[in-house]
Formats: sequence, C-alpha cells, structure tokens
Amino acid sequence: MALLEEFEQQGTWLFKYRSYVPIVALVVGYLLYLRTELYPETFILEETPYEIYYEMGALLVCLLGLVIRVYTVGYTPANTSGRNHSEQLADSLNTTGSYSMVRHPLYVGNFFMWVGPALLTGNIWFVVSFVLFFWLFYERIMFTEEQFLRRKFGDAYIKWSENIPAFIPRFKNFKKPPLSFSWKKVLKKEKNGLFAAFLIFSFFDVSGELVEGNREFNYFLIGATVLTGLAYVVLKILKKSTNVLNEAGR
Repeated sequence: MALLEEFEQQGTWLFKYRSYVPIVALVVGYLLYLRTELYPETFILEETPYEIYYEMGALLVCLLGLVIRVYTVGYTPANTSGRNHSEQLADSLNTTGSYSMVRHPLYVGNFFMWVGPALLTGNIWFVVSFVLFFWLFYERIMFTEEQFLRRKFGDAYIKWSENIPAFIPRFKNFKKPPLSFSWKKVLKKEKNGLFAAFLIFSFFDVSGELVEGNREFNYFLIGATVLTGLAYVVLKILKKSTNVLNEAGR
C-alpha cells in the first residue's frame, strides 16, 4: 500500500476515535499530576503562592480552545463543522470566519483544550511529548479530511487552501462570515466542552488534595462543574426531546 493510501486509511480510523484516543494521554498526565502532588520538589511552583495562578492559567488555556471552537461552529452552516464521528461530512466549503485564517480551526481549538490539562502536570517533558503526540495524531486526520475535501470540491478547495495555513492562523486573511452567529447550534454541538473542562480540572484538584491528605479544595472549580453539568443535562434533554435548539440551515 502506497503511503498516500496508508496515511488516508490511518486518518480515517483516527477520525472516528479522535475524541477518545487523547484520553490515554490524559490518564498519563493525571498520574504525573498525582506524582507532582506527592513529590512537590519536582515542580518549582508546587506549594507556593503562585501555584493557584498557574492552575487557573492552565484552565484559561483550556477555555481558550473552547472559545475557538464556539466561534468557529457558531458561524458555520449545517452539515459542515461539528462533532460527527462516523464519517467525513461537508455539504459546503467553509472559507470565511475562522476558516479564512486557518484550514483546521476546530483542531486548533482541540489543541488548547487538551494542552490545558497537560500543563497541570507541571512536567515540561510531558507537555512537550503531548504536543508532539497531538501533532502526529491530528496530522493523519487533517490529511484525510483534506483528501476528502479535495475530491468533493476540486479546484475550489485547492484555490482556497493555497494561502490558508493548516494549523497556525494567519490573522490578516480574516473574512467576515456571511451568516449570523448561532447560539442554538453552539449549544447543540458544543454543550459538552465546558462541562468536560471544569470536570477534568475539578477532578485533578480534588484528587491532588486527597493524595496530600488535605481538604483545601478549589470550590470555584467544584461549583462550576456542578453548574455546567446541570446545563449539559438540560441541553441534552432539549436536544433529544424538543426542537428548541433546531435552526433552519444551521
């Protein structure tokens, strides 16, 4: 099998499981985080007044990724950007908004959402390893998506992609989206992102405190986890049982 077909085959498989494979890295990161809590000398900011600021900074990095996803999804038409898992999907070619600056804005968002928890470990080598893992993992997926779009949209895709970077945005290329922002689509497609972010950070925090034998939990994270969890359940019910979140063309 030629490398072209091999890369595409690998990318197709990884595309289906792209939301789950990074969880392996998250588990490794969690174990390293517990190690840092047990051996605070391994991280220069551990047990210092600056530790909380570092952790909140990591949370902000994670939330930045969610903001990128929200902005991207909110301006796209139906059957283009989203969390579809089974197959590639694109009824039209997105070329404005986030897509006028970078070819894969959703994966840029995913990168920040995953690297935020990785930063919690306080282990620079793990963070570097995670970044390399992320690139190798998503490189195949991006390759497969681009092959799909090239076949479907032909010269239109090639012309658009010539001046649009794959992963590092070129902000000067920005073009305003023709569609208005759709909160309904965002709430329907991205409802789990905010809850997942606070759940992960809260779980790390509580686990770390328990391992140290402390009870000084970050109640902001716990409260945010409860609130976003309730919101997730409500939105899940609304999506499944009503048409409240449906919007024509979105």
